[in-house]
Amino acid sequence: MSEDLQSLQDKLGVLQQEIAVLNHRNIRGGVRKRSTTFFFGLPLYDIAYGPDLDSNSKRGHARGIIAIGDIATGVIAVGGIARGFVAIGGVALGAVSVGGCSIAILLGIGGFAVGMIAVGGAAIGVVATGGGAFGYYACGGGAIGKHTISGMGLDPDAIRFFRQWIPAVDQLVRPPDR
Repeated sequence: MSEDLQSLQDKLGVLQQEIAVLNHRNIRGGVRKRSTTFFFGLPLYDIAYGPDLDSNSKRGHARGIIAIGDIATGVIAVGGIARGFVAIGGVALGAVSVGGCSIAILLGIGGFAVGMIAVGGAAIGVVATGGGAFGYYACGGGAIGKHTISGMGLDPDAIRFFRQWIPAVDQLVRPPDR
């Protein structure tokens, strides 16, 4: 009987050691990495993914010059929700942004894009290109604007404008051979 008790105690000791190793590896939480170099009060990089059980947060919010995380705020931001001068993410907000939903001051590229120049499945901007495009200059299957290239018609001013940026536009808007 004492051998069985000793065997159980040995196994319990091994299990406790394995639990300690697993807890030390932090497999239960997310990733947190931050640069020790700071500029203007922000770390050079900050990476924050997944839950952080120590601070009781469900998702990571990275803040830095380069920010990568579930939520990212920085000069260059990459994340599920990204905010920065250059933002890349599911929802991206910035001067230049790329994402599923992209809202930009200058250039927005995404499934749904808004910006001075917008390129996307649905695009809204001064210059808009996409399946559905709404802008002063608009090019797309369904384009609405002052000067448009679409299935509904070809505006010569729009052709001249887009030719500057897309040299192959003539091949796209060539009238069909009769």
